[in-house]
Amino acid sequence: MDNLILQIRNCKECLPHLNDGVNPIIAASLKSKIIIIGQAPGRIVHNTSIPWNDKSGDNLRNWLGIDKTTFYDAEQIALMPMGFCYPGTGKTGDLPPRPECAPLWHNKLLAMMTNAELTLLIGNYAQNYYLKDKAKNTLTETVHDFKLYLPKYFPLPHPSPRNNIWQAKNEWFGKEILPELKKKIKTILAA
Repeated sequence: MDNLILQIRNCKECLPHLNDGVNPIIAASLKSKIIIIGQAPGRIVHNTSIPWNDKSGDNLRNWLGIDKTTFYDAEQIALMPMGFCYPGTGKTGDLPPRPECAPLWHNKLLAMMTNAELTLLIGNYAQNYYLKDKAKNTLTETVHDFKLYLPKYFPLPHPSPRNNIWQAKNEWFGKEILPELKKKIKTILAA
């Protein structure tokens, strides 16, 4: 696993497409119990080299009911985005994750993390890639029907503060989904 992570951190596959350069962000262990597959690092994460080191990360940790120490313990939680490097900024926010990363690295990583009991699929990119035709027509429907994807996957919206409007429109997420998520995370981490 250490060798694979080193290969990923030294990857320059997307360099010609990244204005801010490459800085692959990953945290994983052979012992990881939970895998979090997000979108791609944002600018803050790119600059600090710490995954989920922003407001989105604060929201995600709150959703999971865990502290930073647990979150950043790779033996507990693996953090692997769809695109390992910051893709840059577009007209309405960050650009989509580079499409090269997941096909190049995900299967190799997942094959080594045999202790993982749950994979959180955060956002459309991760859900569409892993759920394929089992994903619903919208992210809202996929997240609402999360039980269809258990025990392997738990789909979630992106925890960006930009999604506060989505959460306000979909109160069931905080009332029904987050308690289930916290319970599941607590059970897995306690084992």
